[in-house]
Amino acid sequence: MSKVSLTVNGKLVTADVEDRTLLVHLLRDHLGLTGTHVGCDTSQCGCCVVHIDGRAVKSCTTLVGQVDGADITTIEGISKGDELHPMQAAFRDNHGLQCGYCTPGMIMSAIDIVHRYGGNLDEETVRHELEGNICRCTGYHNIVKSVLDAASRMNVAQAAE
Repeated sequence: MSKVSLTVNGKLVTADVEDRTLLVHLLRDHLGLTGTHVGCDTSQCGCCVVHIDGRAVKSCTTLVGQVDGADITTIEGISKGDELHPMQAAFRDNHGLQCGYCTPGMIMSAIDIVHRYGGNLDEETVRHELEGNICRCTGYHNIVKSVLDAASRMNVAQAAE
């Protein structure tokens, strides 16, 4: 057993975990943050993406001990109260989801893409960057549309801050 401390969605969390505990299991099983999904356990599908120190990472292959002291943001931590994050709003407005299983990981990955590329995004770049996120329900057209819409909303929001 190891004692770890990390910040999850702005709150300090300390836990005693087995050394083999994956971050996705700490989030879901110990902290009750079930928005982070387990889709494959092999880092192939992207349903488990969270932000670790501001970068998108697949939590199903990340040991909790590797993130001791880190700042973790899950899908539950990106909205401001009842106000959706611009990426969540864009997915809603552009019908960028179907069953919703991949959506949290897709949104977390998309936020990271926008942070890395800023306004320099086009359809080809978004499709390439989302290759590590699998949606089994759709052809990605509305997901890409959502990301591009959110990128403009996020840039506007950043300029106003």
